[in-house]
Amino acid sequence: MLKALSVSIVFAVTSLPANAFAPAIFTASTPLPSTTQLHAENGIWNTAGSFGKGKFRFYNGLQSYMEPFPDEDRELYPEMFKLPKGVYELPLAKPCGILFEEIEPKRGVYVQGLVEGGNAARQGVLQDGDVLIGVTAIQISGAKWERRMIPAKKFGFDLVVSAIGSNEEKWGCDNVILMVERPGEADREEVDKFLEFFEPPSDTPWKLPV
Repeated sequence: MLKALSVSIVFAVTSLPANAFAPAIFTASTPLPSTTQLHAENGIWNTAGSFGKGKFRFYNGLQSYMEPFPDEDRELYPEMFKLPKGVYELPLAKPCGILFEEIEPKRGVYVQGLVEGGNAARQGVLQDGDVLIGVTAIQISGAKWERRMIPAKKFGFDLVVSAIGSNEEKWGCDNVILMVERPGEADREEVDKFLEFFEPPSDTPWKLPV
């Protein structure tokens, strides 16, 4: 069934648990994921005491997010400092005006169409058939919060809507950032390797059961 992503739907979906986007919590002794080879200070995933602090607490686009990394990393891992071929990142004001269709039941969504005159259509980047592979989401812990780019290739429609809806003005968000893969242009293996950098550690609530 075709599903239009609009303000009314974003705020109507309440079936997900309150901790669907719970804060990342792990100890300082917990190792970073083996796929994350860059040498950022403390990694990109904050420890429990550092949650809501530091240089990686708010994702506002790949270029600004990667600024803290030293030149050494840029030389060693140049592929991590640019989007893979066929991958597009776009900030969108809500309502997005995107018609999403699930690829499989509750697993993966693609752009079936755009609402005429909507924000996505006016921006002119998204195309029919683009596959959603990442979306910014907010995590809250007490008075602290973070916004991260979360891999979304396994997200069903409801989880996509929940993630998009979490990007609220009260958390400093004037947009939601989507990352899409364009079939026919992108190398799936290259994209999957790129997304490993954003994959939450397995022992934190950021790791969603999908």
